[in-house]
Amino acid sequence: MRSRSPVIYQVPAREDVPLLSVRNLRIEFPSRRGTLVAIDDVSFDIARGEVLGVVGESGAGKSLTGAAIIGLLEPPGRIAGGEILLDGEPIHALPAERMRRLRGRRIAMIFQDPLTSLNPLYTVGQQLVETMLTHLDLSDRQARERAIELLEEVGIPAPRERIDHYPHQFSGGMRQRVVIALALCAEPELIIADEPTTALDVSVQSQIIALLRRLCRQHRTAVMLVTHDMGVIAETADRVAVMYAGRLAEIGPVEEVVRRPAHPYTRGLMGSIPVLGADVRRLVQIDGAMPRLTAIPAGCAFNPRCGEAFARCREVRPELLPAGATRAACWLYADDLASTPGTEPVEGA
Repeated sequence: MRSRSPVIYQVPAREDVPLLSVRNLRIEFPSRRGTLVAIDDVSFDIARGEVLGVVGESGAGKSLTGAAIIGLLEPPGRIAGGEILLDGEPIHALPAERMRRLRGRRIAMIFQDPLTSLNPLYTVGQQLVETMLTHLDLSDRQARERAIELLEEVGIPAPRERIDHYPHQFSGGMRQRVVIALALCAEPELIIADEPTTALDVSVQSQIIALLRRLCRQHRTAVMLVTHDMGVIAETADRVAVMYAGRLAEIGPVEEVVRRPAHPYTRGLMGSIPVLGADVRRLVQIDGAMPRLTAIPAGCAFNPRCGEAFARCREVRPELLPAGATRAACWLYADDLASTPGTEPVEGA
């Protein structure tokens, strides 16, 4: 029998505590021109069995937030403030070895390109079995049987034969299913799924989305689904967090955010999506581009692109404020808006 890493003790689940809590997270990148703030004061929770969709343009900070949670920040990036709690226990400052043992066992990640997650020199079965032997107290035979069960569960046909195939012998959609099986094989409590459907065609995307939802319900696994595709979010997530320039612009139940977006940026995102059967001659366009980290404007970072911006938006950064069933980082929802001079939208903003 081969030697194994010690089994990690898991704190019993506490139903009154969110599985994942991110509190006031701040991520910085020191550079010769000064310190760049990539993630600034981001907070959210994910409950057991819940799918939180995180959406936004490229560069908004979605993937960086996921990397920080799983302990895969690339130097010189660093967590400069806030905390990350897993089942109430802080994990943001764990030593590298303890984080390595936690990663894969309690937190797993599904990457955008399955070929970056799978070793081309080993069969998928060897990779699944190795992961389980590292994190679980199983024999080689038990791990192999469990690997076959997982391949069947994620929809790989003839799993007893395919377990001995190499990654290049699978199609793109099948490779992504193998990656999902790899993420699930140590029975993690949380999965970070970073653009898991981007490289797939539409029909395969739909199958992967349905698979993630089903596995989430069956295993009560929490999922942080990072994507730029609001269609994927609408089909998969329970709640959605909209990010812009390293901050949360809006967060709330997915139905509310999709049907009644509160933040002007979210409304722009939703207005840019074509709707079947709708008589729309021109889709909404958000003018301009997301600011670079070296040029984040004062006040609300979205104010140069916002048609509803007023003086306060250019001077003071808004926190998340109640906006109906969601919360939006927008001064339009401040209690004192009606009594504050200079709150009329700026012409041409």
